[in-house]
Amino acid sequence: QVQLVESGGGLVQAGGSLRVSCAASGGTFSNNAVGWFRQPPGKQHEFVASISGSGGRTHYVDPVKGRFTISRDNAKNTVYLLMNSLKPDDTAKYFCVLDLSRDDNSEADPAAWTSFATWGRGTQVTVSS
Repeated sequence: QVQLVESGGGLVQAGGSLRVSCAASGGTFSNNAVGWFRQPPGKQHEFVASISGSGGRTHYVDPVKGRFTISRDNAKNTVYLLMNSLKPDDTAKYFCVLDLSRDDNSEADPAAWTSFATWGRGTQVTVSS
């Protein structure tokens, strides 16, 4: 069974950058969409970005467009989220999710990423003002 492990979170000042990673192990990866969600304190999961299996299609939620970049290295079974110009509102626990049934998934509803999907345990990103 595929497992996902996020890393790279931390504390950063507003305006700074971080790159979080999502490493997959235990199964195939390159044919499947991967998404990043975040959960701010006391709030529900929010869609951030997703990328198709080949990496040719990417999708972003409006508040992060132009600041965040999702990418993947299938040879390393890893997906990245580069976050620039970070804001305090970006503070959240960031989760990656692998859609085991689709090559591309742009759905913002977390429910669309729960059937035939694997979630990581998250990495905390804190942006100070």
